[in-house]
Amino acid sequence: MQEQTIGIIGGSGLYDIEGITDVESLSIDTPFGKPSDNFTLGILEGKRVAFLPRHGKGHTILPSELNFRANIYGMKRLGVGHIIAVSAVGSMKEEIKPLDIVIPDQFFDRTRGRINTFFGNGIVGHVSFADPVCNNLATLLHESAKSVNARVHKGGTYLCMEGPLFSTRAESHVYRQWGVSVIGMTNLQEAKLAREAEICYSTLAMATDYDCWHEEEDHVTLEMVISNLNKNAEMAKKILKIAIPKIKQSRTCICATAAKDAIITNKDIVPEETKKKLEVVFGKYLR
Repeated sequence: MQEQTIGIIGGSGLYDIEGITDVESLSIDTPFGKPSDNFTLGILEGKRVAFLPRHGKGHTILPSELNFRANIYGMKRLGVGHIIAVSAVGSMKEEIKPLDIVIPDQFFDRTRGRINTFFGNGIVGHVSFADPVCNNLATLLHESAKSVNARVHKGGTYLCMEGPLFSTRAESHVYRQWGVSVIGMTNLQEAKLAREAEICYSTLAMATDYDCWHEEEDHVTLEMVISNLNKNAEMAKKILKIAIPKIKQSRTCICATAAKDAIITNKDIVPEETKKKLEVVFGKYLR
């Protein structure tokens, strides 16, 4: 069996990873269009990795403009079995301070009309998403973060908002009443598509600020966010170097077979064009 590749999606502030050897830059075309950028392939800490800057090199793509399907399809095509997503977020709780890390185990959707499934065009399916991140991967990231003395919180809810503007103060206070832990603009769609594609997924949510709910803190400014982004990126790189060598080839989690019984449409009536389009994702269930 070919060794699975480990996918890394770099968020705001994390546009490359030092230490990757045997580097290859690969442009991938997918049935859903182009991913955010070329994939950087290579070896990191003895493991095959595929790195993708979520917003493109130079940060040129808005959260609402991201082609989530192409990004996750590209990862699947490259043989990725685990995705570690690094993301900048705002803290919605006093105890989660700027520069803290949260490894969320739940998501709440406040986006509008984003495409977040591979199903459609003649194929219907419903994948369980009650527990939207891979607990095995999340636990490993938590342990790795603690080992480099990061201030890290395991568990919590990531509220995914549309953006690109930050929250109003009224929105921020309402979200706090809902009990969410952090707020960001990107990770929910990635998590949904990764689950359909049977890829383990977990997030390093890196807090840059307190959003605008915290009356005693300065309101969110771009300068504040960028300063903390850079600090968070360096900590994320330390965590990745600890975690990546410990990711196991074998997978016993629910992620590995998530789509096995999810497809409702009889495979004999799924359009051939759709089957071809989804061969990389659902092919073994459509033959």
